[in-house]
Amino acid sequence: MASLPSESSDPTRRSVAGRDLWAWRQRACESAQAHGIDDAEVDWLLQQIYPVDRLALRLGTLATQGEVPAKLSLAELEQRWQRRLQDRVPIQYLVGQTPWRDFTLRVSPAVLIPRPETELIIDYLVAAVDLSPHAEVLRRGVWADLGTGSGAIAIGLAAVFPEALIVAIDISPEALKVAQANVALNGFSDRILLRQGTWFEPLERLAMAGQLVGVVANPPYIPSAMLPTLQPEVAHHEPAIALDGGEDGLASLRHLVTHAPQFLQSGGLWAVELMAGQAPAVATALAQNGHYDPIQTQRDLAGIDRFVLAQRR
Repeated sequence: MASLPSESSDPTRRSVAGRDLWAWRQRACESAQAHGIDDAEVDWLLQQIYPVDRLALRLGTLATQGEVPAKLSLAELEQRWQRRLQDRVPIQYLVGQTPWRDFTLRVSPAVLIPRPETELIIDYLVAAVDLSPHAEVLRRGVWADLGTGSGAIAIGLAAVFPEALIVAIDISPEALKVAQANVALNGFSDRILLRQGTWFEPLERLAMAGQLVGVVANPPYIPSAMLPTLQPEVAHHEPAIALDGGEDGLASLRHLVTHAPQFLQSGGLWAVELMAGQAPAVATALAQNGHYDPIQTQRDLAGIDRFVLAQRR
């Protein structure tokens, strides 16, 4: 890439000329294409750091603007962009946040980046609650988000069930720090309780046996041997503990199937996200367990069986 304007080397500078931002954008888009990265990431990165709107980027009017207030100098911006190109660091980690449903969530390498498809699990749960004869109890009861990571699912549940209490659990103290920040940032500190531990262990300490109306998880489900084959953004930067599902990818899912009935009320809901091809095995495990009926799979927007939902007998 061509050299940046000399003014960007001034570390005290906190504004950048619009023409210089536009020139950087042009070069960054070219480098994105050369590295097989969607050049839409360039505009998203710019919008997170500088107060420029989408229309100005689309029409090119940014080039005619004067000084633009900046969180980073152009040199600092370029350093981050090179980490995206050379190290394949996800753009969300470089910015430190990502949009998810109606929220802005902080993210770090301690947590998985919340995916758009995961948003659907909240919608499917709302539909399941609306159809349930236990709807009022479900809307006002205690839910558990196991392996909460950034806190995305817990926050999504708190938003759609405003009278519910959510217990958000993660084994990682670093992940819980991120989740705590997101819970506070989005105004749910009074209804989301964060606890550290492995799966159901914190619920045992809270004496929650038979008390939950819902158990929800986006657990590790990638078979161990597949991890090195994932995109470098995932394999090299996202936390392996949140990805590695054991030899066949189903280790955590089996655990959730087996132990959830101890904590769910009759009529309580069980829901997980999984990878393509796993839904039949998980549905079979639920049926064989004997505590769940009905059991259903749900697709994501790409038509993949992405979720399994069940009800505690």
